[in-house]
Amino acid sequence: MEIGLDLGTSSVIGLLCDAGVPRAEARRPLTTASPMPYASEQDPEDWWQAARAVLGELVAPLPEARRKGIKAIALSGQMHGAVLLDAAGEVLRPAMLWNDGRAHAQCAALQQALPEIGTLAGVPPLPGFTAPKLLWLARHEPETHARIAHVLLPKDYLGLRLHGGYATDPSDAAGTLWFDQAQRRWSGDLCAASATDPDWLPPVLEGAQVAGQILPRLAAELGLSPKLQIVTGGGDAATGAVAVGAVEDGTGLISLGTSGQFLLAGNAYRPNPGAFVHAFAHTLPERWYQMAAMLNGARPMAWFAGVSGAEIGALLQEAAEVPETRVPLFLPYLTGERSPHGDPHIRGGFFGLEDSTSRAAMMRAVVEAVAFCFADAVQSFGPAAQGLAPLPALGGGAQSDLLLQSVADASGLSLFRPEGATSGPSLGAAKLAALATGALSRGDLARRPEAREVFTPRAPAALQDRLESWRALYRALKPLAAPR
Repeated sequence: MEIGLDLGTSSVIGLLCDAGVPRAEARRPLTTASPMPYASEQDPEDWWQAARAVLGELVAPLPEARRKGIKAIALSGQMHGAVLLDAAGEVLRPAMLWNDGRAHAQCAALQQALPEIGTLAGVPPLPGFTAPKLLWLARHEPETHARIAHVLLPKDYLGLRLHGGYATDPSDAAGTLWFDQAQRRWSGDLCAASATDPDWLPPVLEGAQVAGQILPRLAAELGLSPKLQIVTGGGDAATGAVAVGAVEDGTGLISLGTSGQFLLAGNAYRPNPGAFVHAFAHTLPERWYQMAAMLNGARPMAWFAGVSGAEIGALLQEAAEVPETRVPLFLPYLTGERSPHGDPHIRGGFFGLEDSTSRAAMMRAVVEAVAFCFADAVQSFGPAAQGLAPLPALGGGAQSDLLLQSVADASGLSLFRPEGATSGPSLGAAKLAALATGALSRGDLARRPEAREVFTPRAPAALQDRLESWRALYRALKPLAAPR
């Protein structure tokens, strides 16, 4: 047996599996702070306490022999976060997350210093990435920057607490802007341009490699074998891909979690920085992927449910009944946007509200806007996104028929909901753990899941007209959002 442990933005999820087949799941919520404009932070200690609680819940019901039979824990997690440690391994400040936008000025400086950075690092500089955060810290928190001895990605901090060592994998390293994607190693030029000492960065292991054994005290606390292996794992985009067999050329997925992704795996490095398509190393050897990454996946739906004081499920039912002719337009950019705009300043907003506009119509606009983001993503890929086999849809948003059909209609993609759609990254991590212990083979990881429901695109002319109006709304509001 093995465990996949996924550190998300809104929760830590643990999945207990037997050779990649899920047996039990546990979750603990997380909260995010925004102490200043553009900021998004979490306390790594909260991650660790949630992870301990999740592991405890998974293993406590098991008889001792079965607990001791768990061979490995593999890790998955939100990408790009900056976990800063001093020489004693103590956390220096709250982690700056993937959707932290404070370093937008530093991105311009990086682009100017290294004009080829988009081709080398797989994407042009964006403020959510780790390297610009270090430049921001050097300017705004120089005392903290001066004390840095180690920089870890979020999941790798959990690894440190589990096995006591420093390690990362290519897919998480890929999202830092310090990684030479083609050579799959840290780049001295990228580090030098971003006020980063390469010695701060951890060794890079492949995703199914063992980073260490569980610490004895933790093994005793949880009743686990002291020989249990901690497997490096991958960033959540890559482990989500592993979960659904998106590891070979031309296979892919969409993800509708807090953020949104449209991902296609490949066997070669294919940068496309002009469209803000991310070209990253995969967590498996000799594999890469291209990805359109939207900061606002299903999150705007949860946001609107919160501000309207209603449950998402009820709102979606109401929204499905609204005549499309009475739906306003909504920009979903609550925390700026990456693909395809690379715009940290744009924000969300409704247009076309009437005194008769209902919350159901507003929710329909939110759902439609998320779908339009995927239409933009597909457009940014060009011919590579045409003629694809039906893609699995992962994440909490994939539970909504209305959202999946809307994405299919707007983007032209055929989609299907696989079994276990809400636990993609944790399942992918568990499969990497099973690969490390020999319970699964590399060929097993390429198997695609069975489809529960399939959503094929329709092409209503009115929807395409609304998509063009929605794109025009962004272009009109972009100048208003820019710093003055």
